[in-house]
Amino acid sequence: MSYISLIRPRWSDMDVYGHVNHANLVTLLEEARIPLLFGDAVRAGLTELPKGIVVVKLAVHYRSPIVVSDQDIRVEISLKDLKHASFTLGYRVHSGPAEADKVAVTAETVLAPFDTGSERPRRLTEDERAFLEKGFADA
Repeated sequence: MSYISLIRPRWSDMDVYGHVNHANLVTLLEEARIPLLFGDAVRAGLTELPKGIVVVKLAVHYRSPIVVSDQDIRVEISLKDLKHASFTLGYRVHSGPAEADKVAVTAETVLAPFDTGSERPRRLTEDERAFLEKGFADA
């Protein structure tokens, strides 16, 4: 199952060719996952997960440009892998808000929980693992 997020690219996200710039697309991926990993996590009583998550690895594959056109783009996020100290999210970014809109970008991020107090990575708790499994299963 996928978590669906609708994100509106901004005029400032464009490059000189009118396409969403690479660095800004990475920011849009981040904006797409924030409601689940921060908002929903807090509502589920998970206080540590939203305090620190770091990107360990990022891969972005462009199929076609995304043009800023005053409409949302659809970002489908799925849980690809869940380990004890990291998890991998897969993304399918559509050129518009509908499932039928062309997939313009696919991406993956490996994320790890981070203890900001000790400034060290940490393991996911059982509650966090269950939240991630449920969050994508119920999407």
